[in-house]
Amino acid sequence: MKTYGKKAWLIPDAFLGSESANDLKTHEAVCVINTSGADAEISLTLLFEDRGPIRGFRAVCGAERTHHIRLDKLRGEDGAAIPYDTPYAILLESSEPVVVQYSRLDASRAELALMTTIAWSPEE
Repeated sequence: MKTYGKKAWLIPDAFLGSESANDLKTHEAVCVINTSGADAEISLTLLFEDRGPIRGFRAVCGAERTHHIRLDKLRGEDGAAIPYDTPYAILLESSEPVVVQYSRLDASRAELALMTTIAWSPEE
C-alpha cells in the first residue's frame, strides 16, 4: 500500500468539556490513519494560552491501521490527564507519515453537537 500523510499535525481548537447531559459522555478524539508498513509512534504536546506546554502523551497506530485516540481516556507518562474545561491546542508528531482528523462530541445538552475537522500539517 502507498504511504500517505505527514509526520507533524496541528489542531488549534481543542476543548475537553466536563459536562454531559446524556448517556453519551462529552469527549474528543484524534483519529489517525497509518497506511505505512510500520507502526506509527505518536506523541501529543498540549499548548495553552496561559501556561507552558504539557508533554508525555503517547499512542501507537499500527501499520496499515487506524487508531481513535480518546482524549478523555488518554494519560501522560506521569499519569496526568488532559485538563477539562480548558481551551488548548495539540501538536501531534508521528514516527511515520499519517493522516489526522479531530472530532469533538459535546453532550452537555440534550441536543448533541458533533464537530470534526482534518488537522493541518505544515509542509515538510
